[in-house]
Amino acid sequence: MANFLIVAAAFLLAPAVGAPAPAPQVTAPASFGPDSQISASVQPSTTGYRVEYLVDGYSSATYHGPYTGTPTTIGAANAPTTLAASIPTLPPNPTATYYNTEGVPLNPMPAPFMPAGGLGTNGTLPRYMVESDFDFESIALGLYQEWIELDLFHDGLARFTDGEFDAAGLGDEARSLIEFMADQETGHSTLLSNMLGERAPKQCVYDYPYTTVREWVDFMQRVTRFGESGTWGFINHLDSREVAQLLSQSIATESRQQLIFRQMSGLTPMNVWFENGWPQSWAWTMLAQYISYCPENTTRLAWQNFPTLRILNNANINRYSPNDTAQDGSETVGPRITDPSRSNLTSGSCENLNVTGYGCGPAIAHNRSEPLSFPGKKVLFQWDAPGLPVGPNNSYVTSTTAGAPKFVGWSQQLNLTYSPLTVTGNNTGYTYQPLGYVYDSEGIINGTMAVMLTDLDLFVTPFNVSMLNPHIVALGLYQAG
Repeated sequence: MANFLIVAAAFLLAPAVGAPAPAPQVTAPASFGPDSQISASVQPSTTGYRVEYLVDGYSSATYHGPYTGTPTTIGAANAPTTLAASIPTLPPNPTATYYNTEGVPLNPMPAPFMPAGGLGTNGTLPRYMVESDFDFESIALGLYQEWIELDLFHDGLARFTDGEFDAAGLGDEARSLIEFMADQETGHSTLLSNMLGERAPKQCVYDYPYTTVREWVDFMQRVTRFGESGTWGFINHLDSREVAQLLSQSIATESRQQLIFRQMSGLTPMNVWFENGWPQSWAWTMLAQYISYCPENTTRLAWQNFPTLRILNNANINRYSPNDTAQDGSETVGPRITDPSRSNLTSGSCENLNVTGYGCGPAIAHNRSEPLSFPGKKVLFQWDAPGLPVGPNNSYVTSTTAGAPKFVGWSQQLNLTYSPLTVTGNNTGYTYQPLGYVYDSEGIINGTMAVMLTDLDLFVTPFNVSMLNPHIVALGLYQAG
């Protein structure tokens, strides 16, 4: 088996020095089209389940729905032994003392124009393979994510008609862009599979919550949020810097996908100064709920599945007045964490409203006269007890090691801030959305973000957020903006 991933590079050929410049085109072309062609052949797919062609020539898997069998394996993947119940908090690294007061290189350079330091800069030939259990489990999670996106992006194209897309404001060119984003996932899944080796997880069967084009697009902006943030959270902890390099080039496109799906959902494409990074177990908790079943002997993951936290009055992005969203959870299409907002409203819809500040059709950007959320908003919660089956073949189990919930954690940008939780009944409660700033006037809470109930207001920073995991009671997704 090959030990290295071979990366091919394409180079542009420049004209010879001194060659005459081409004459400017002064006549406008009379027509556009494929006047010249090169030969090509369609390559067969080698991964995933059988697909079928549905409406308008697009293809999707033959089945999307819940798992109905009996799991043969229960729980997350385990090592031969576990050394401790949790990782202790330690003081700063004693060797992390570099500080440059001169503004010039302080140490001998190993080569011209190469300052001392850095990782993987000593000329060693790169090895693009995972280098530890942490690497393997993290990239395997990333591959589960790429597989669902590959299926999800194709599914809506095949499920809905041209007329339904046109009614949602997404024409042929928008559908072509989504199809290209689906094709991107083919490359991403191939890359991650190569870096894992023979036990790379295979594509599974999925159970989706949407019934309309807008719900599909809204769901995709939520799925790409936990896909992106779930990678930023672990990428700089990987032992293999080579793997991290290629993964960063993959996740950069995921960021663009999330932005585009927000635009197609009528949300502003960018409303934060910094994207947020999440631990792997947060992403796996959200992703696993939509995996119905996987092929036999599919590689299992070691990450935790937290109980679900539902935001009962999560703003409906399809309302021109989000404050009119029902308070009982009925405007989310289902009970799972990242289920989209209902779009089939009988009144108050902003979908086809061509009024500045209130319309929410697909657009480059929208400014909302009434925001989706605001500091001081009363946010209503309902959460599950642990011990519920979830994920592929219902073979994982939700769990928590936390005590009684006391706080709500809000994870966004460079911050994780807290507000007090008021418990009102059996697994129900509320809090008020806190006010806080990153720098200057930039509010912390915005966009599509993670929220959680915790038993402790533990201080964490972007590089050690996973230290909070033992204190999480339940995990949710908040549509703040």
